Amino acid sequence: MLTVSSLSRRRLLGGAAIGAAGLALGSRFVGSGVASAASGGSIGAQTYDTVVVGGGLSGLSAAKKLAQAGRSVVVLEARERAGGRVHNISTPKLGVTLDAGAEFIGPTQTHIAALAQEYGVVSLPTYNEGESVYWNSGRRSTMPAALGLPIDPASPEAALALSQLELEPLLGFPVGEPWKHRDAEYLDSVTWQQWLESRTISPTARMLLSLASSAALSVEANELSALYFFNYVASAGDETNPGSLIRLLSTAGGAQERLFVGGAALIPLRMANELAERVVYNAPVRSINWTDEVVTVVTDSGVVKAKKVIVAMSPAISGGIDYGSGLTPARAGLHAGYRMGAISKFAAVYREPFWRKKGMSGQVIGNGEPIDVCFENYAEGNHVLMGFISADSMRRLDQAPDEQITAECTQNFVDYFGPEARDHVDHGIFKWDLEPWSQGGPVAVSRPGTLTRYGTALRAPVGPVHWAGTETSDYWTGYMDGAVRSGYRAAKEVLGAR
Repeated sequence: MLTVSSLSRRRLLGGAAIGAAGLALGSRFVGSGVASAASGGSIGAQTYDTVVVGGGLSGLSAAKKLAQAGRSVVVLEARERAGGRVHNISTPKLGVTLDAGAEFIGPTQTHIAALAQEYGVVSLPTYNEGESVYWNSGRRSTMPAALGLPIDPASPEAALALSQLELEPLLGFPVGEPWKHRDAEYLDSVTWQQWLESRTISPTARMLLSLASSAALSVEANELSALYFFNYVASAGDETNPGSLIRLLSTAGGAQERLFVGGAALIPLRMANELAERVVYNAPVRSINWTDEVVTVVTDSGVVKAKKVIVAMSPAISGGIDYGSGLTPARAGLHAGYRMGAISKFAAVYREPFWRKKGMSGQVIGNGEPIDVCFENYAEGNHVLMGFISADSMRRLDQAPDEQITAECTQNFVDYFGPEARDHVDHGIFKWDLEPWSQGGPVAVSRPGTLTRYGTALRAPVGPVHWAGTETSDYWTGYMDGAVRSGYRAAKEVLGAR
């Protein structure tokens, strides 16, 4: 899942020719340099072993491995900061540091956990005591936070539906290669909504399962193929622990189990500082061309030559680069078949966690408007309620003023937690849809027909061009761990290439 005042959850990472470099929409919230990286390096005249396009977690992870192997490498980042979809911001009044992008970590996410330990970034458990709120079409009910799943207490069919989902197509799922599933053609011919409508489950259970796409992916159930969704669920594990919806949606024991002190962006910022002169900012890539001898990468900051390129970007936006030497039809089809989710975060800062005194966890799931999912966050001695605005709700508010979004989201918190929610001392909003080097988030999803036709191109190199980004990961696609995995995999490809 994913964060705040110029906040986030996910159509993200940059480097393509898609707009001007990108913090302007949230500049009034950035403040004290929380989001800034080191000044970075500059483009040299040498021919590098590898150019990495994109300075998010995937690109930095690839560059880290290549540098450790003694290869010359330069990272070209379109923004003036590192981190991509992992981004800290400051609130406008108090300067409270908030996660604007990816923030949570849970079991089996060992790659991001190892980086956090290496760079001295500690985590705390997400508050998970008391009762959580379940909101269904204006009706509020509660469930024990320890239950860990969005099950309507009044609907036994919901638990049955969740069990049914775990037992059907996920059994023996070919994680990372969904086009190899025994029912791939059918599952990729229908949307997640159509698949749900074909099941004999109650409307309430169907609504809960459709929430899984908006809560985790920030798209409506009719915007992605069923095959993509099943692969997304199956990826919520590792080589020895099968993915499951329970791990994907749960707090304790799940993907939302812990959050990082000081914000998750400390990890990529410290990685970028370590890479130092190897990272060039404000360098959006416009074109990539190659011959048998050399790759030429054209940016706004100059021309770079290399032997190999790793494009560490979402497939939904990496098509914005001009590949003058030509992509394979499958790779071009992949770019056209992916789209970003629509996401924003709203965070309200409070002096006291009043919801705890009322025996509440601060967690919400349901079909509320505009906030459908909520968690308690911590920030520098303050307590924070953070809500995601996703899919259609986000698209409706993309051009809305801050005052309207604040009023609507505050009313959500009042409905969920009581009138005390009006008394926040600061707040933050970050619209990832309008961030030009991300264009939404938290992850790109595929339309029906994309994976079975073009899925094999997701990681397949095109000439000297290799592909990274969380969408290309086998496990934890869409998450920080998946981004790191993808960077390591792309670096291994380059190091092993002739």
